[in-house]
Amino acid sequence: MDKTSKIRNLSKSTKNAFLSYAIVILGFAVLFPLQSMGLISNSMSGQLVPICAYIVMAVSLNLTVGFLGELSLGHAGFMSVGAFGGLIAAVCLEDAVALDPIRLLVAIVIGGILAGIAGFIIGIPVLRLRGDYLAIVTLAFGEIIKNIINCLYVGTDASGLHISMNDANSLGMESGRIIINGPQGAVGVPEISTFLSGILLILFTLFIVQNLINSKTGRAVTAIRDNRIAAESVGIGITRYKLTAFIVSAVLAGMAGALYAMNFSTIAAKKFDFNTSILILVFVVLGGMGNIFGSIVATALLYVLPELLRDMQDYRMLIYAIILILVMIIRNSEKSKQLLEVVKVKVFGRKNSQEEGDMQNG
Repeated sequence: MDKTSKIRNLSKSTKNAFLSYAIVILGFAVLFPLQSMGLISNSMSGQLVPICAYIVMAVSLNLTVGFLGELSLGHAGFMSVGAFGGLIAAVCLEDAVALDPIRLLVAIVIGGILAGIAGFIIGIPVLRLRGDYLAIVTLAFGEIIKNIINCLYVGTDASGLHISMNDANSLGMESGRIIINGPQGAVGVPEISTFLSGILLILFTLFIVQNLINSKTGRAVTAIRDNRIAAESVGIGITRYKLTAFIVSAVLAGMAGALYAMNFSTIAAKKFDFNTSILILVFVVLGGMGNIFGSIVATALLYVLPELLRDMQDYRMLIYAIILILVMIIRNSEKSKQLLEVVKVKVFGRKNSQEEGDMQNG
């Protein structure tokens, strides 16, 4: 069997995975040289790392919303845990680790671990709920995290790390550095995130998510989404698999938060509020529930769209809202679905016999 025939006979999930990796690598191959040569504006260049962080956020939330079928509105909470946990680690390692990439890697890993712990703690009681109840509780969790960080004071000196919930004077440091200063957030954050590190994190996220949804665990998760009662009747542990997907999603969100935080010199907890969770959910919905490739494209386009409309000044958000409505209308039309099928056929060749049979039976 030649290579063309093998590509034609790939499953739908494999094709989507191939498209996801291809679009990310292609985007890097185009944008990185342009950024290196200074052919991209400073404003647009500064958005490359946040776009990467939000793509990771959208893909990880799609694991919960699209594949698990649970509506979570607290994803920004996990992002904030990873962001502030990661930047504390990065600041504390400034003297011990000279290489910025290593410090960034450690910060991302620590941010992911802390967010995963938060996901485990909140997931045990929350995942017993369903639908609107789960959405409200996760929303409350995100707001609780934001308010806790607003009351948090963290500093470091020669004796180690100091933490207080009162004020900066309560840290008891005669000399040292304040990392988090309550509502003011973190000031003087090491800006060590790069576009390359963002792309690598996206590829890592795709690898984790794609392998998870195509594994035994992933099939159990989708079975729970499709029919909870039937899944439970055949012995699938509902709580176990839901918690697994929820924690993986939280870990990836924490990693994205650490990457995002290390791109700015100042970061505050108000950045990770309810609106951020809704924005990420919009990316997921517009890209398609359970569609990883769609989440990547929707996030990249919609995040950069307000910047492209900046010349419109007062009308740019109105135009942005109209575009969102039009995208949803067009995306759900039959003609657009037929056009998407034509594009897939052009890329991968004729549908395999099984897919053709399914269409004829349908």
